[in-house]
Amino acid sequence: MDLQIEGKRALVLASSKGLGHGIARALAAEGANVLLCGRSADALAANAGAINAEGRGTADWVEADLGDEGFVDRMLDAADQKLGGIDILVNNTGGPPPGGAANMSVDELQKQFPMMVARVIDLTTRALPGMRERKWGRILTVASSGVVQPIPNLALSNTLRSALVGWSKSLANEVAADGVTSNLLLPGRIHTARTDQLDEANAKRTGQSREEVREAALATIPAGRYGKVEEFAAVAAFLVSGPASYVTGSVIRCDGGSVKSV
Repeated sequence: MDLQIEGKRALVLASSKGLGHGIARALAAEGANVLLCGRSADALAANAGAINAEGRGTADWVEADLGDEGFVDRMLDAADQKLGGIDILVNNTGGPPPGGAANMSVDELQKQFPMMVARVIDLTTRALPGMRERKWGRILTVASSGVVQPIPNLALSNTLRSALVGWSKSLANEVAADGVTSNLLLPGRIHTARTDQLDEANAKRTGQSREEVREAALATIPAGRYGKVEEFAAVAAFLVSGPASYVTGSVIRCDGGSVKSV
């Protein structure tokens, strides 16, 4: 299938590693020109170089931290300079520290909110006018399966990412007539360094080994394994594609069947 994104300009947040990096590679493989961002200049430069060596789409990068107040301005300026605009925006953020809901602190909530919610919304709002004017745009927000089925010991993530569900759906209704889609993509257990980190945290919390934690997690996944970054990225690439123009306001799971609800 031709995804019809050759030459499209894609900004992918938090793409120095993990899911963001995988999505950037998938889009570039389809001919999109991608802008990577993250906190590690070395990783970003290496990733952009690898994408450019593969051939079809191009990659550039900018070092930027979602925790900085000037993040949105920095990303918009970089997108203008390096891409000439934004056709595809992939909102992706790191995860907050693990912990339960009963001891969630307001201080931690306020610390994480700008990075995981406010700046995502601000960046999207400011990127939208160009998309609407061109009558083509794609907003894809990577959240978590915890917005559908709360994940134990990830109360901060469950809480903050859930705010993006209502926002994305509301936005989709407002911009659909202008050829802009807005969807959420929810990863289940896709194997990344973050997955290993969470398995380690759960092992410490429960007194089990990391392997025991992993085996328990696998038992809850009908597919019987953790997902691959490439599998997740392929779903993302379709959702920002031309053929997906009638998919909007949706919450799509890529979880191997682990969420129990229909």
